[in-house]
Amino acid sequence: MSWGTMLTLAVGVYLLKAAGPMLLGGRELPPWMDEVARLLPCALLAGLIAVQTVTDNQSLVLDARVLGLAAAGVAVLFRAPFLVVVGAAMATVALLRFLGMS
Repeated sequence: MSWGTMLTLAVGVYLLKAAGPMLLGGRELPPWMDEVARLLPCALLAGLIAVQTVTDNQSLVLDARVLGLAAAGVAVLFRAPFLVVVGAAMATVALLRFLGMS
C-alpha cells in the first residue's frame, strides 16, 4: 500500500468520524438511536470474536481457540476480573496446543 493511499484513507476515516458531531451539533439523539449506539460496540465485538475464533477466512475451524473461548466464558460466568478471563483463555489454548491439539 502506498503512502498516498494511506493518507487518503486516514483523511477519509477522520472525515467520517467528524461527520457525526458536525451534523448533529448540540442536538440529542432520539432514545431508540441512543440505545442502538450504546449496544452496537458489544455486538460488533462479539461478531469479531466469533469470526476470529472459528474461521480461517475460508472455512469453519474447530480447534483449541474454541475451547479457550469456552474457558473465558466460564470465567466470565464466575465474574472473574478481565485479566483473569484473558489469562484463562490464553492458558487453555497454550496448554491444548502444547498437548498437540492445534
